[in-house]
Amino acid sequence: MATYLEQSMEKLKEFEGSIPWMYLDTVGKVTVGVGLMLVNDQAAHALPFMMGDRPATREEIQHEFSRVQGMKKGLLAKLYLARKGLLLPDETINDHLHGTLLGFEGYLRSHIHGYDVLPEAAKLALLDMIYNLGPGRLFSQYERLLGAIDQGDWKTAAAASGRRGPSARRNEWTRQQFLLAGESVDLKGEAEETSGAMVLLGLLSGIAAAAAVAIMLGELDRFAGRSFRTRQ
Repeated sequence: MATYLEQSMEKLKEFEGSIPWMYLDTVGKVTVGVGLMLVNDQAAHALPFMMGDRPATREEIQHEFSRVQGMKKGLLAKLYLARKGLLLPDETINDHLHGTLLGFEGYLRSHIHGYDVLPEAAKLALLDMIYNLGPGRLFSQYERLLGAIDQGDWKTAAAASGRRGPSARRNEWTRQQFLLAGESVDLKGEAEETSGAMVLLGLLSGIAAAAAVAIMLGELDRFAGRSFRTRQ
């Protein structure tokens, strides 16, 4: 079974897309991979772009960055791809996405009390939100959400998770994760109550059985005593 981090990677690829060439996002930032913004040409130079079956040169990367940066923003991603464009290997995209998620999870762990014991559905929702919003916006603009998580109020967390920008489908998926977190907590509580009841029942059964044995032994002792006196 896939871990929740692996599930998170797949959902982010679905929501963000996984584009191996440089393109402009809706606000005009040069982007590549799974929503990886390249803040400047130096960020592009740091990535192992390929030109066909060989590594791209620094000049080729610089040319591609400048070409894409000069285009109109918000076009379909495929329209930014040159006929002989540079591509980022899938392995690099996956490694960078995984590393980014690990970094974001470390941030969540240090800022949300009890993060490690949260239901996995809640972790999936939080990872989607922090990847989309960034830590600054998540922790400054979603205080109601974070307060609800701290209180274990998953219905309120779900209601407070809506964002401007992501699609309605993505927002609904995130909302559902918080609701699933509440359901998993309820099921765990019911299971613990059932387990406790079974343990208590077992103890009571054991006590009853011991009492029955004690009574039986007592009766045997009395019977043995009467039998001995009769023979006397």
